[in-house]
Formats: sequence, structure tokens, C-alpha cells
Amino acid sequence: MLGSRILLIVGGGIAAFKIPELIRMLRREGVGVTPVLTSAGAEFVTPLTLSALAESPCHTALFDLTRESEMGHIQLSRAADLVVVAPATADLMAKMATGLANDLASTLLLATDKPVLVAPAMNVRMWQHPATRRNRDVLAGDGVAFVGPEEGDMACGEYGPGRMAEPDAILAAIRAALGDMSRAPAAPEDHRLAGKHVLVTSGPTHEPIDPVRYIANRSSGAQGTAIAAALRDMGARVSFVTGPADVPPPAGVEVIRVETARQMRDAVESALPADAAVMAAAVADWHVSNAGERKIKKDGSGRMPVLEFNENPDILAWLSRLESGRPKLVVGFAAETDDVLAHASAKRLRKGADWIVANDVRPQTGIMGGAENAVTLITSDGPEEWPRMFKSDVARRLAERIADALTGPVLFGAEVDA
Repeated sequence: MLGSRILLIVGGGIAAFKIPELIRMLRREGVGVTPVLTSAGAEFVTPLTLSALAESPCHTALFDLTRESEMGHIQLSRAADLVVVAPATADLMAKMATGLANDLASTLLLATDKPVLVAPAMNVRMWQHPATRRNRDVLAGDGVAFVGPEEGDMACGEYGPGRMAEPDAILAAIRAALGDMSRAPAAPEDHRLAGKHVLVTSGPTHEPIDPVRYIANRSSGAQGTAIAAALRDMGARVSFVTGPADVPPPAGVEVIRVETARQMRDAVESALPADAAVMAAAVADWHVSNAGERKIKKDGSGRMPVLEFNENPDILAWLSRLESGRPKLVVGFAAETDDVLAHASAKRLRKGADWIVANDVRPQTGIMGGAENAVTLITSDGPEEWPRMFKSDVARRLAERIADALTGPVLFGAEVDA
């Protein structure tokens, strides 16, 4: 991201108070930030604050005669590598979806030729309103990427989806978007996966406890997203099955969104046949078998309700052992906190995968949810340790290995424990 430029449009929501921290994060990574503040956004954060943190003027008005004599809004809309809208209010999303341009922010969004990333923030009822849902679908169809919103307590006192994603999640989405745009293909002529169909799973799964709570993990989906993009760049047709990840899916792939592990398993089956499968999702091992149909309330006893768990389907093992329609190459992932190589090697044999990509996800590594990864590729030939690198670089290297395997005279079929 070093040297990249962001045009940051700040809408009028209480979540605007998180934007100064996002700007600090971006500046620490060497990203240039040009802030644009709507009149409603100025009710929550000041132009001076954004300007001081971004070390760049904060733009607020469309009719600045000095700049507009040179069509300044056109230049501003195209000078950045990525346009980020955070918080993206229901009003801003509606303007974007319908092509309105009656202030600086909406004019920039209509005039830009750069990718746009949106972080919605609004009341739960506003987010769930059919008009907002239609606008979101229109924007997604136009190629606009989304990060969030998240579920949680609202400033208005209500609970549900509509909270703006936290700055670290927005930063991860920005990293993915910029990495996706700035990557160089492995080689201009390297389209060895043309005509091949590759299935990729990514992100976490959410297993409901009741209608407003769920069990999940810390996966951001950044590595799976990068892998799908790298495979796409080598010519593959990619089916991308993603749980509710922090980062938006890449353009140019078939996106299949799921929530639970059981939904992911069904989506994987529906996407077959495939030449290869990369199972990068962090699938929950269990689901709550006695999940409540209504929100579970405290009863004043001080005791937590007893949750009963059943195992989720083992998607990797099921896919690896298919008698008919098994992909030629099945790649699993193993996120471990101790004895990484031993556990990952055993997992490859136990599940029947051809390869396992293993990584150490202890908190001190900073890998889970971070921009970098350090993996070991485990095959029947043994472990191959890769140096720590950006997840986009891990993805390119893995895509190249997959291309080598699918286009070379390699025979597959991992040995399986009895």
C-alpha cells in the first residue's frame, strides 16, 4: 500500500468519530489520504481534524471557484487509487445508486473512474429497509465493494446490523482492494489456468445462537480473497464461496455468499465439478443444535443458558473422499497455534487432501486478520516453508503451484489414514 492514495469521503453518521483512527492507520502504512467531508459529516468531526491527521486539505464544498475554474472536482475524483466512503449513510448510498450529484461527495462519486469501497453505517431499520437493500444490490452490481456493516448496539439504543465496520476491518478491506489493483500478473503470457474451473472457499462461518447472536472466528477472508484473485489472473474460472468476511470479494469471479458451515458445504457441492479446490475458509467445527428462535433473555439467575453443540460437516474431508467428481487437486488450510507442522501434516492424511497450507495463528504472529502471512506448504513430498510475505504474494505463489500441478504430469491422491 506504500505510496497509494485514498480519496476518503466521510458521510454524516455518528460512526464518523472512528474516521480519525482510520486515517492514522493509513498514514502509518504510507498511504496518502485526501479527505472529503459532507455537510452532515461536519456535524460529527471537523475539517481541521481530518486535514491535520491526513496532512492534506479537507474538501467540503463543490463550488470552490478557484478550483472549479479548472474542473477541480473531476481532477479530485480521479487522482486517487481508491475511493472509500465511510461512513456511508443511507442517503449517500441512495445518491450513488441513482446517480444524483448535488454536492461535492456525490459529484465525486459520479465522476470517478476508480474503484469504490463503501462502509455502510445506519440504523438497523434503515439498513433492512427494502429501498436500502435495493440500493445495495444496485451498487454491488455496479462493482462497488462493501465492508460491513456489523451487528451490535446502535447509538439510537437498538441492536442489529448497521454498525460501521471497525477501522481495522476497513483497513483490511483497503489493503485487499489496493493489493488487488496493484498486483502484477505472474507473467503477462501466463494464462495456464485458462479453461480450468477452480473452487475457492473463504472467510469465517457464523453459527447462530439465536436471531441476534452467533459463534464465529477471527478470519477476515483476506487470504482466500487474494487466492481467488490470483487464480482469476491466471485465466481460471473461479467459484468463490465466501462466509461473512471483512474484505470484499474480488471482481471477475462467481461469488456465492453463505453464512453457516452447512450452507457452505451445500454451496461447494453445487459448484462442482471443478478441476481444483482451495479450501481457505475458517469453517466452524460445531453449530448450536438448540439455537433459539427468539432472542435469549437473561433470567436473573446469573447463569448462562446451556448451549448444546453438534459437529458441522467436514467439508474438506467430504470433498477429498468423493468417489465421483473429486477435483484433481484439493488444497486445505490448517490454522494452528502449536505443533503446526505435526498437526497440519496429520490433517492432510486424516482428511485426504492433496496439499495443506499451514500457518501459525497465535496472536503474537499478527497473521489472523493481518496483511501478511507465513505459511508452510505440505504435500506428499513433505513440508516446504515459505517466507513471511503479503497475502497477495502468498496467493500468487500458490496459484502458480496450482497451475504447475494442473498443467503438468503430476498424479494426485493423498494417502489416507485407515
